[in-house]
Amino acid sequence: MRALYTAATGMAAQELNVQVISNNIANMRTTGYKKQRAAFQDLIYDHVRRVGAQASDQGTILPVGVDIGGGVKTVGTPRLMGQGTLSPTGNDLDVAIRGEGFFKIQVPDGTYAYTRDGSFMMDAQGRVVTAQGNPVQPTMTIPQNSSQITINAQGQLTVMLPGSTTPTLVGQIGLTRFINKAGLNPIGDNLFTDTPASGTPQDGVANTDGFGDMQQGNLEQANVEVVTEISDLIAAQRAYEMNAKVVSAADQMLQSTSNMFR
Repeated sequence: MRALYTAATGMAAQELNVQVISNNIANMRTTGYKKQRAAFQDLIYDHVRRVGAQASDQGTILPVGVDIGGGVKTVGTPRLMGQGTLSPTGNDLDVAIRGEGFFKIQVPDGTYAYTRDGSFMMDAQGRVVTAQGNPVQPTMTIPQNSSQITINAQGQLTVMLPGSTTPTLVGQIGLTRFINKAGLNPIGDNLFTDTPASGTPQDGVANTDGFGDMQQGNLEQANVEVVTEISDLIAAQRAYEMNAKVVSAADQMLQSTSNMFR
């Protein structure tokens, strides 16, 4: 019976939906995390009677047709790149982006990845790096024995050196943006890589030409809304249960039909 397979596609779709929702909830405290949602489309139809077909020799047209659907399919899990709430930390090397842009990070193979996670720190050489030790681009080094680390809205990093009365500029944190942020490829560790869908990376300076500004001593929280996720989870569970009931009903109908011909 076709209904068995149709309902099975619905169960599989809602199982994936729950997986996406659970990942959002699991990352609700992940710095810079961007939530996902599951997107679905209906499957191909069996056109028993096509709408608009000629119904008689006199040229009458069918106003409606008989279309039997095949169920549902997953077409994507798009990522929603909305701004997350900024949370103050008081750490000098914590930086949040307010607006457009990603931090550019050099990964071990020499290529670049991008992130909204600005929880930076220094390595043994004084370089500004991520939690995995990957240098922030452009590479900058904080001199030994320096103090009063300041990062302004444009990403300029200045320090006070011993014996100096004025701040010294040691580097500038750059930003990168994309035409289609949702087209970035997540690779874990809060990092994304560019793809043909995201468009070419556009490097620039914070607080200029449409780029967002930087907020020192803050981190961007995940843009996950707990109430929304719980509501979506309940809806997905109910949809799964309804499809399961269709499977059960179709199975009972098949058993009844089989008993009739015994």
